[in-house]
Amino acid sequence: MNTKLTLKMDSRVITRAKGYAAKEGKSLSQMVENYFKLITGQKEKEGGITPLVQELSGVIRLKKDQDIKADYTDYLGKKYK
Repeated sequence: MNTKLTLKMDSRVITRAKGYAAKEGKSLSQMVENYFKLITGQKEKEGGITPLVQELSGVIRLKKDQDIKADYTDYLGKKYK
């Protein structure tokens, strides 16, 4: 669950940080969160479930008898026909 956090910093620092984040292809929020995880010793497990995936899990409801692999195979067959 994401919660809003307000920080007060020098505007020049914020401007430089936003530029750096853009170059890295990340949001400033992601960079700050990663930094906090780093300094608090919370490491993401390699190959583990990311917070975004965890948040989205269970969003899609499938029918009990639905064969996902068969559906995907059919889709690819039609796409590349």
